[in-house]
Parts: sequence; structure tokens; C-alpha cells
Amino acid sequence: MADFEYPRLILSDPEGNIFDHPSLKLSGRSGNRFLLPPRSELVPLPQGSQLFTLPGRTPIGWDEEKRSFVSSKKVSFGGKEEACTAVAAFLPPGYIRTLLPATQLKPKAPTLPLWAYSAVGWKEGKFWATGLFVDPNPHWDPKYFQNDPLLKRKVHAFLGKNPINRLLRQLSRCALEYHCFAAKNVFFRRWECPLPTSPLCNANCLGCISLQPSECCPASQERIRFVPTVSEVLGVAFPHLDKAKDAIVSFGQGCEGEPLTEWRLLEDTIFLLRGKTDRGTINLNTNGSFPKRLAKLCEAGLDSVRVTLNSPHVRCYKRYHRPKGYSFEDVVGSLVRAKEKGIYTSINLLVFPGFTDREDEVEGLIGLIRETNLDLIQMRNLNIDPDLYLKTMGRGEGMGIAKMVDVLKQEFPSLQFGYFNRTRENFTLAPSSPSD
Repeated sequence: MADFEYPRLILSDPEGNIFDHPSLKLSGRSGNRFLLPPRSELVPLPQGSQLFTLPGRTPIGWDEEKRSFVSSKKVSFGGKEEACTAVAAFLPPGYIRTLLPATQLKPKAPTLPLWAYSAVGWKEGKFWATGLFVDPNPHWDPKYFQNDPLLKRKVHAFLGKNPINRLLRQLSRCALEYHCFAAKNVFFRRWECPLPTSPLCNANCLGCISLQPSECCPASQERIRFVPTVSEVLGVAFPHLDKAKDAIVSFGQGCEGEPLTEWRLLEDTIFLLRGKTDRGTINLNTNGSFPKRLAKLCEAGLDSVRVTLNSPHVRCYKRYHRPKGYSFEDVVGSLVRAKEKGIYTSINLLVFPGFTDREDEVEGLIGLIRETNLDLIQMRNLNIDPDLYLKTMGRGEGMGIAKMVDVLKQEFPSLQFGYFNRTRENFTLAPSSPSD
């Protein structure tokens, strides 16, 4: 429609107050290209989103009179002209951002913390972001994770009954200090339960959220510092599988390294769990670095596996994941071996607008899906400074995240898309709707 009104660009003053620009419209960024957001991808900012100022970044907006993208280095705030800073949104679980915020780096701009930054604007009395709702699983609605007083009481009760279990203490810290949704599930005895086990990793991912060099941005959370015993893992996992609704227990969490480095612990735990109950789903989130070890876990009773990668191409995979002692061929081999063992397989695709949706990336992804016969693509926003990632991966632009999904759906009609791990009962079903 010719009279469609785009949201206005929003920006911040030096004190962090957020304003909408008097004339510039919201623009987004696909890789290195600025563009107006597709109307179909503009969504009211979902509940559970957060807004961030972007220090060292000048906002870029669309000037309808000039018919061009222009920077807004200064703007009048209350009659006083001041420097302004770009603003971005962080979308809640289930949403994939489709455009980055349109910004221009200032000299000596700092590296941004590890969040997924989305373009965001203001229209009709509310914020609008650029995103797709890819998984309406109601279990991850932010409204279920806001009762911190009740959570503290439940954590206290759990620790009172099992005060020496180090894994339970770790999860209590994740729930209370880092506000990890999955860790909170442990104490509400529901849905997906995390089982971190490994303080070591055989990759050095550029955007690792649990370990960063001191000169970079801080990690989002501290990595687990011990290897729990089989008894400690069982003490958390078995009651959850036995009692929780829609129970999933998952090895491989944001607060640990690579779980396959502790594969014997996992093998023993899975075997004993399945000796006690056939209830619930046992899942592994991994980098897929050891196909033979993964095959052993499948034989022990693993139900599903999710392998994380940013790219189907070796050169780009290495630039981001920086593997130590394993190859991209091992990653693909793990997916193939798991599928041969009858395991539900998915990839945790780290989505970055303007890179993931580049034509050669999509073509490579099609080849990977054909080779591995994947069941599901979990699309996850990549938490990283956009300029740092593009500097690492090289210049370029994408076809659009929504178009990429359409291409893959046309190529693989039975391929599933989502954001979250699934229970065994839902391996072959579409995610439930938010109202269910």
C-alpha cells in the first residue's frame, strides 16, 4: 500500500533515555546493506523483549524526502542538540530477528555484549521490531518465568532436601543469578531440564556465552567448574523425568563446554536413567565433534540430538567455531550416525541476518540437509556484536530470512522448523499453538 506508514527510528540520548526521531523512519541492515524492513516482518515488540542502547553506534534511518538512508549523529532533545546513540531490541524465545539495527560505527566503538540485536522502531504508541515467530511453544512464554519470590522458595526447598548435590547448586545459581528459563524449570518440576556436565570445550567459539578472553566483552554466564558424578546427575534428572509434565532432560547447556568431552559420564547416566524409567525425553545439545562417542550415547538410550553450527561451509564454520582437534566432517558424521541409530536429529542453526541467508549459505544448507536427512532445523538468533561477526565472516548481504525459510520449505516439504527442543511425542508434530 502506497500510504503505509513505517515506524519511526528510535534513538537514545547520552543519559540512556529513548526517543523517536521526528522525521527518520526505521531502517534495518542485512549484512552490510541498509534497507526498509519488509512490512510482513514488522511485529509489535513481543512481551519479554528488551531494549538496548548501542554505545559507539550512530543510528541510520530512512529520509523519505531525500529518498536515502542518512545517519543521525545529533538530534534536538528538549530544545538542546545532543549526540545520539542507536537502539536495538532483543527478542524473546520463539522469535527470530530478520534484520540487524542500521548503524554506523564511531571511532573506538566498544565491542557489544553477547546479545542478538534487532532493528526496532516506534509507531502508533508502541515499539515494532523486525522478526518472525517460528515456534509458538507455550512452555517458553516469559509469563511463566516471572515469579521470582516463588522460585526462591522452591530453590530453597530443593536444596534443603539435597544440600550436597553440586549440580543442583549450579542450577540454582543459573536460575536465580542468570535467570535461565531452563534452570527455573528444574525447580518448578516442568518441561525441559538442563544437565550441564563439562567444564571443558574443544571449540573456541567467537560468541561463546560462557567463556571469553579478558580483553573482549564479558561472557553472559560463568561456566561450570566441576564434573558432576553420575549420582549427582541422576539426582536431578531422574525425578524430573519421573514427575515433570512434558519432561525433557538435556545435556549441553550455555553454562558449560562440550558434553561429549565427558561422554562416559553421559553414557552411564543415560543407561541408568533408561533402566529406571522410559518416561520423558533424553536430549543432547552438542557440537558433534565425536561421532563414535555420540553413537555410544544413542545405543545407551538417547532420544534426540541437536548439533550447533553457524554455517554449512568449512571455512565459515572454522572462522566462528574455531574447533580444536576435530573437523567439520566429524560434525556432519555425527548427524549421519545419529540418524542411522534412529535418533531424532536437528541442527541448532545460529541465524544472522545478511549472512545465514546469503545464497551460497542457503545452497550449502540444502546440501547438508540432503546428506544428513535432518528432522528439524532449530533457528536460534546468534548473540554477537554484528560488526565483529561481519568482520570475521566477510562482507555480503542476504536474500532475507523469511525467503530463506520459504526456499528450504519448498525444497524439503517434510522438514520441520522451530526454536526449541521437542518431546518424543512431538517429534513428528508441529509445535502447539500459544493458546493450547
